[in-house]
Amino acid sequence: MDQQICGLSSMATRLILADLSKHIRLAHGIPVRFESAGGVEIARRVREGAEADVLVLADGALAKLESEGHLVRDTVRPLWISQVVAAVSEGSPVPALGSESDLQAALLAAKKIAYSTGPSGTALVDLIARLDLADTLRNRLVQAPPGVPVGSLLTSGEADLAFQQNSELMDLSGVVIIGPLPGNTAINSTFSAGVLASSTQPRRACEFLDILGSDAALKTARARGMRAPLG
Repeated sequence: MDQQICGLSSMATRLILADLSKHIRLAHGIPVRFESAGGVEIARRVREGAEADVLVLADGALAKLESEGHLVRDTVRPLWISQVVAAVSEGSPVPALGSESDLQAALLAAKKIAYSTGPSGTALVDLIARLDLADTLRNRLVQAPPGVPVGSLLTSGEADLAFQQNSELMDLSGVVIIGPLPGNTAINSTFSAGVLASSTQPRRACEFLDILGSDAALKTARARGMRAPLG
């Protein structure tokens, strides 16, 4: 059997990569294993010398690691785009989300608002500041611990409104997705991949990235709530 490809990823792409790993093993005979955790945690592991072949993260985090020399030059490529969505717990009133004013009303009506430690969380905090609601909502924001689904704060009653990548919320029991953020408030994250400098098989890792970037892989990603990168 071929040597296993080992990958690291954030939680947003965990289920997509699990589906693809199974497909790639059956269709291409390449054994693949991914470890997924919060994006901040994965970046920390890479900086501390974690040995793996491939890294899949939000493009901003990946670009920073590339600039620090943790990725093989010219191997980084965009894979999929994920939308941030709003969600409530099952059985709760579902607020309108068709306009920016609807979003503002939903934020102001929420007692506790859950968000992540990843890029979607950073973008949400920036958006709240842009809407001039930072002071009003400061004590209502609840950040999920790294690697913990934001939706779990809805089902536990710790929050009544949540924002996270669609791929991380769409299959959670007890969670109802309202939809993506409207108009100019929309938050999109591009997830990219690259070959880690610690890889002992960089050529095979590059071949694996070609498969991740294929139309077949995109079909799997779309089923998990993502879409093709721009351009």
